Amino acid sequence: MKAVITMHQCPMDIFQYTIEPGDSLEKIAGQFNTSVNLIASGNPKISLDNLSIGQVICIPSWFAHHYNIQSISNNTEYSRQEIDIMNEMRRLWEEHITWTRMTIISMVENLADVDLVTKRLLRNPSDFATLLKALYGDEVASKFEELFTNHLVIAAQLVKASMSDDKTAALDAERRWYANADEIAAFLASINPYWSEKIWKEMMYEHLALTKSEVVNRINKYYAADILVYDKIQTQALKMADIMSEGILRQFPNKF
Repeated sequence: MKAVITMHQCPMDIFQYTIEPGDSLEKIAGQFNTSVNLIASGNPKISLDNLSIGQVICIPSWFAHHYNIQSISNNTEYSRQEIDIMNEMRRLWEEHITWTRMTIISMVENLADVDLVTKRLLRNPSDFATLLKALYGDEVASKFEELFTNHLVIAAQLVKASMSDDKTAALDAERRWYANADEIAAFLASINPYWSEKIWKEMMYEHLALTKSEVVNRINKYYAADILVYDKIQTQALKMADIMSEGILRQFPNKF
């Protein structure tokens, strides 16, 4: 493989992937839970027989192939229930990152609404659990709520430690944060065969790294950088929502 930088724009809600050393179509397909044929169909103008390091390709997932979000409302092949589950999942992930951001801002700026905002944020795991309960039952829903609540509680501890410049406490919180992410990834993979533990771990790690950057930028008053990071957080959260919906629709095809 030779190194080359190729500009390539993928459609909205499709993974844009940059070729790295050692990549092959088979490896990429496995990483993103898709197929070589779907990757080929998503890149009709690119020769996939001669990949180059730095080349950007589009990665259509099973979800992107079968459930085109941009046109789904006009497609009578999809049931109202299928559309609803996708919209609800996106709403929950949007609320997750929105109320996380508002809590970070309220904590860092010592605003009077911090307790109310934090309380609203901590409702998000329960809202996720309500959705999952209808599919997986009480025990699974409760476990996810516990893990996701811990995810948020540890994040708050990291913000407080960072604000007080307590490096020991911050490192400890960050270690527990990533361990919690490992637990979430393993748990999701254990309840749905279409949710890859490896992919969920990578996505959760990216989510944590972006959120930490959001915290650091806010504390240091790097407001322009803070806004740019939040844009990335939003894009990444919507991808997590779509992958979660994909797994549910594949696991329970007769429910929707």
